[in-house]
Amino acid sequence: MAVPLCHVDDIPEGSARGFTLQGTRLFAVRNHSKIYIYLNRCPHLGIALDWEPDSFLDSEGLYIRCANHGAFFEIDTGNCIQGPCLGDALWSVGYQVADGMLMIDEAELPESPRPA
Repeated sequence: MAVPLCHVDDIPEGSARGFTLQGTRLFAVRNHSKIYIYLNRCPHLGIALDWEPDSFLDSEGLYIRCANHGAFFEIDTGNCIQGPCLGDALWSVGYQVADGMLMIDEAELPESPRPA
């Protein structure tokens, strides 16, 4: 079943926002008018990327950053380009837009370990 995450306008250009859906932490980034959604889970240790709520981007807003170990990820691919998970990638989550709302199909959320 598809559930609304937020309105597309709730994510301004060049920003990111975190969410929890069905016990799974996600975040959405808007870059060049496109929205990307990823699991909020660093591939290095499986921990959340943000120390502070909605703080997912580097200071210039060019890359997704893991606040814990300094890894950097490309916004459009989720590929790690620097840090301890070099060569790995963030787990992308598909979505649809309906009446301006970002919709996530809960059944499509990836199985992933939950933090202890």
